[in-house]
Parts: sequence; structure tokens; C-alpha cells
Amino acid sequence: MKRNAVFVMALVVASFLLALCVEAAEFMGFDPLNFKGEMLPAETLKAMVQEAMKVTPPRNGKNYVFAFANLQRDITFCMAVEEGIKKNCEAAGIELVIADNRLSGPTALANAESFITRNVDFVIEFQTDVNFGPVIMQKFNAAKIPVIAIDIPMPGATFFGVNNPYAGFLGGSYLAHAAIAKWGLDQVKKGYLVVGELPQSGVVPAMRTEGQVAGFLAVVQDFPKDHIILFDTKNTLEYSRSQMVNVLARIPEGVPIMCTAINCQSSTGIVRALQFTKRDKDAIVVGLGCDETGQEELAKEGNIYVADPASFPERYGNYLIPAALMKLAGYDLPEGIFVQHVIVTPMNLCEYYPKWPCQTPQGYPEVKYEFPKEGYNKFLAELREKYKEYAQLIPKDME
Repeated sequence: MKRNAVFVMALVVASFLLALCVEAAEFMGFDPLNFKGEMLPAETLKAMVQEAMKVTPPRNGKNYVFAFANLQRDITFCMAVEEGIKKNCEAAGIELVIADNRLSGPTALANAESFITRNVDFVIEFQTDVNFGPVIMQKFNAAKIPVIAIDIPMPGATFFGVNNPYAGFLGGSYLAHAAIAKWGLDQVKKGYLVVGELPQSGVVPAMRTEGQVAGFLAVVQDFPKDHIILFDTKNTLEYSRSQMVNVLARIPEGVPIMCTAINCQSSTGIVRALQFTKRDKDAIVVGLGCDETGQEELAKEGNIYVADPASFPERYGNYLIPAALMKLAGYDLPEGIFVQHVIVTPMNLCEYYPKWPCQTPQGYPEVKYEFPKEGYNKFLAELREKYKEYAQLIPKDME
């Protein structure tokens, strides 16, 4: 089957909003709860700007100036996000100021202070250190600058990005099915599950890696818990690679090694470690995000990178700029806006990214994938109990 995946809408949102807020509505054809990610026409974006200016005039008296603090500008996912934001701002006639947070909380704070000095009209934050979020938001709130936070929540900012529980569970469950197809259930139970985390980013991204483990266990239900290994990736390919080399020293030779991680950079670092130690013949890897790095791995002949739940970072700007203008036009945004996710494999890669071929690599397992809905709903219930203060960022049960 060409499309070796299940496509499930992941646009879910909190059922409750902040006190005194009204529920989000459609703004000139843009509905943040049901938006499919295609870029709006330039004339629509310009019209949104005009409507927003009637409610929130530009601070400089002439034109809107938005600011984007990128996570790190040498990560392919982040650059895809940046390019999408630039494209939408150019189409809308919005001036854009860009800074690089460099995966650093102190740098993100300095960038925030610079944005305030520039007297920008709106800020889009992509910063990794959850401990700096409150301080940064205090400064923006004092300056009365509205904020959308990408992927890592900041108190009081609208959250935008990955549907972490779903995307993680989707990838983990696919990894389990692919492993069973390759080695058989009995051998899989003798193997090891390795997951690359990102503890510094806090609870919400942790729901992604917890979802990866839960998704795997929903398929391989009696997998030995002491065969699950978690490690910190620091959100980079090289650090992930070096840590995975250390992890492999703990795993016996010849057993299945099933791997996934917080994002494509980290997952690719795992692939490089497996290749370096010549353990790749015993391994498969599932990414998360399907940025340029993940796409390249999927397209390689003889790859062990079997799938990647796509987040479509190149479409982020298509959501973010209309959402920012909606806020400036006086509408209340939902606390969480989520992108759609779909499993991308070597067989359907060209359907989403035509620059790459669609192919069935030699030895690719014949995966018969079925999303474990019951296990997913159970996982969501556990998250709601564990993270009550983040209930608005946990999706509703799948029917």
C-alpha cells in the first residue's frame, strides 16, 4: 500500500480559556482550530493587517513590526519555521526582526529585552529553556507585547506547535509495528527501546517522548521495562550521537535496537551512532518532525530510518502570522493551536515533499499499521492525571 500510514487530524484545543476571555472565532476565513496549514493569499493577509490596525495601531505609527526569536538558526527544522514566517510577513507587508536564541535561556532573555527596546508589535518565541519562560514573559507583559510560543510553552503566551501526546504516540506505535514486521514479536521482546529526550524544555515536550514510549508499549504490551533506555539529546545531532554511542555499550550484541527521539536532529544523531559502531544492521529508527534532515534520511537507499511523524515546520508561518493578526484585531486565541501530523515513510515521502523520490528500500519491513486508539486514550487519561496544570495542552480522546 502506497500510503503506509494513518492520517489523523490533530487540531485539538483546550475546552476552557482564561477567565473573562471569549472563545476564539474565525477571522477573515482563518479558523485557528480547524486550519489546514495552507498559506493564505497575500491579499487576505494584507486585509488582516488593515483590520488589526483598526484595533491595535502600529507602535511606530506606520507599520507593524513583528519579532521572531528562533530556537537555533543552524537546525533545519528551525530554519524551515523561520522561512515560513518570513514568507508570510513579506506577503502581509509586515517588517520582521529575527534573533537567534542559540538553545540558550540567557540568550533568549537578552533577545527579548532587545525586542522590547525595538518596541515591536508582536513576538513569536521559540526558546528551549523552560526555566527562563516566566522571566521572559514578565518582561513582555510589562511592555504589553503579545506573544505566541512555539513548541515550548511560556506562561500567558498562546501555545503553537506539535500535538505532543499524539505525535509521540503515533511514532512510538509505528516503531513497534515496524519492529515486529522486521524481527517478529518474540525477538522484539528481547530487544531494547531507546528514546532521546529533552528534559530542559519541560513538561509539554516531555509528553512527546512519553508518548513515544507509551505508543510502543501499547503495541508490545509486555515489553520488559528494564529494556527501555532514555537519554538526554540536548536537542542536537552531535550530542545525541555521542550519548547514543555510550548507550550502545550497554546493549548486548545481536538484539533488536528500536530507537526514536524528540526530533529529527536527535534521531539522526542516533542513526550516526549506530552506523559508527556498526550496530545499524540490528536497528531501526523513527524520527519526529520530518524536517529536511529527516526527509534526507528517509530518502537514502538502505536506510534504517523507517518513518517520521511529520509536523510540517515549513507551514508554521501559515498559522502564526494570521494568528498574531487575529490577536491584534481583538480576538482571543485559544490557549493551544496544534498542527496536523501524518506518518511519512520512504514509500510516501514524495507525496508530501516532491523533491524526494518515493521508494521501497530493500529489506523494508512490510508494516501492517493500525493506530492503537484504546491505548492512546488510556495514555491521555494518565497525562491528565499527572499534569493537571497542563490540561489545556492535552488533546481530547479519540472517538
